[in-house]
Amino acid sequence: MKKTILALGFLWTFIAFSQTDQELIDVVKGEYNTAKQLQDFQANEHTASYDLLSHTLELEVDPAKHYIKGQVTTELRIIENTDTIVFDLSNSLEVASVITEEETLQYTHENDELIITFVKGLCEDATQTLKIAYEGTPNTSDGSNGFVTTTHNNTPSLYTLSEPYGSKEWWPCKQDLNDKIDQIDVIITAPKAYKAVSNGMVISEEESGAMVTTHWQHNYPIPSYLIGIAVTDYEVFSQTVERNGYSFDIVNYVYPESREKAEEYTKVTVEIMNLFQDLFGDYPFKDEKYGHAEFEYGGGMEHSTISFMGNFSRSLIAHELAHQWFGNKVTCDSWNNIWLNEGFATYLTGLVENHFDGEKDFINWKRGKIADITTSRNGSVYVEDEKLDNVGRIFSSRLTYNKGAMVIHMLRQKLGDDVFFKGIRNYLNDEELAYGYANSDQLQAHLETTSGQDLQAFFSDWIYGEGYPSYDVAWHQGAKNELNITMNQAQSGKKVDFFEMNVPFLVVGMLGEEQYITVDHAYDGQQFAIAVDFEIADIIIDPKFDLISRNNSVRIDIEAVAELEIQSSMNNTANKTTFVTAEK
Repeated sequence: MKKTILALGFLWTFIAFSQTDQELIDVVKGEYNTAKQLQDFQANEHTASYDLLSHTLELEVDPAKHYIKGQVTTELRIIENTDTIVFDLSNSLEVASVITEEETLQYTHENDELIITFVKGLCEDATQTLKIAYEGTPNTSDGSNGFVTTTHNNTPSLYTLSEPYGSKEWWPCKQDLNDKIDQIDVIITAPKAYKAVSNGMVISEEESGAMVTTHWQHNYPIPSYLIGIAVTDYEVFSQTVERNGYSFDIVNYVYPESREKAEEYTKVTVEIMNLFQDLFGDYPFKDEKYGHAEFEYGGGMEHSTISFMGNFSRSLIAHELAHQWFGNKVTCDSWNNIWLNEGFATYLTGLVENHFDGEKDFINWKRGKIADITTSRNGSVYVEDEKLDNVGRIFSSRLTYNKGAMVIHMLRQKLGDDVFFKGIRNYLNDEELAYGYANSDQLQAHLETTSGQDLQAFFSDWIYGEGYPSYDVAWHQGAKNELNITMNQAQSGKKVDFFEMNVPFLVVGMLGEEQYITVDHAYDGQQFAIAVDFEIADIIIDPKFDLISRNNSVRIDIEAVAELEIQSSMNNTANKTTFVTAEK
């Protein structure tokens, strides 16, 4: 009989992958390298005394020079009485002044903190506007990618990449995942040989001598790490999304040498956009735009309304666009919950594969994810506090991306499409979460409310727990073609006692008949009896790779078959025996 054992085969230490997963490798490597700053970062309790309302960033840059001169005007609301306001700002930048409408303020700048003193103090609920002027050479000595100057085709280019804590390398900001900025204006002055790109919409573009100033405005809440700028000799082309009476543009900023291929490759963005809108609701920033900006980096970065792209492959386009819902509209409230950003973005690339290439390719996509996930026995989707100083763990392709994606798929299988997608839309549209922050418990609550199911065991096992199950399945065909299954389970680690799961099977008949069944496996030794109207040749566990598992075995229950044969023989003998009653 056949044993259904998941095929292994990983070609790189980060991830087992199918043909389309090279882009995910690039994404993970890029985010891993960028996030090295996490190792030395501690949440700044000194920035907790205020709520950001708006930022206006006025920046002077030249891609040919690794230098920035800026003036940032910030409006904020005081949460608790204080006499200081603190911003995160690298020591590599020099502050020239801090002023309000009334006065010039005293400040100190050390240990990457800008501490501003208000002699009269600030009262709770008061609003305050202050302007910080600064300039300098952004730090790169520690490998930071916060502010990068490079070249493409011998042409200077500049870009920022701030996830998770690179914003302070190029402007005074608040970096913790606890306070989105309600509105930003980004005003970039650069040599007029170049185009400057940022979040939101272009308000104006004005030339003055050899320079051009471009004013961008974004009117949705945004964390500092999703603010980005890019400046080089971009060429621009657009596609238009039209839907339900509204339309918006997808604006592409690409290198001149890339334009021909980029125009061809980015056409697919419109169809991907409409697929995601069908499943998850309107594009979250439809009043502004979506766009791509090419940059010299492996992978991409999902800045709100403008993804920076190292290439224009379909899977990278899908991954970064997915983040506009999962990561940008609703942002994980801590790096513990980064799977809410990356797991969903990864899963949506699988949905794109299914949409464009069909179920067979999607099955292969899932198979590759499972093969990678099960290369190790341990590791949870949720990042434990004690591992937050390990960037490789936070941006683990195996756990955060692939296991996160497959757990989402298993939730979909458990709840059914209608309930699952409704629950996800409710999560994205929750007034407390939309354009704000969320955690795993809040996603669980929405799915429970929508489905009416208790998902605590599922989340405990698959989000907070570790490992995966291995199944031992014994089957035989009983009387009247009934399929009888006995199931046992082993766990790869000790942190989950038992994975209560809906386990799918394909039942194959002697004449090629097929029947899909699902059993709710709740305990070892559990037996199931399923009506089947044909003679069975074999059963295959998890035929479409919907379940994270490994080393499964499926076998005929020899003892049960032998017992059936004995009973059948006895019945046949009884049927052939003639009983004679002796005459008296």
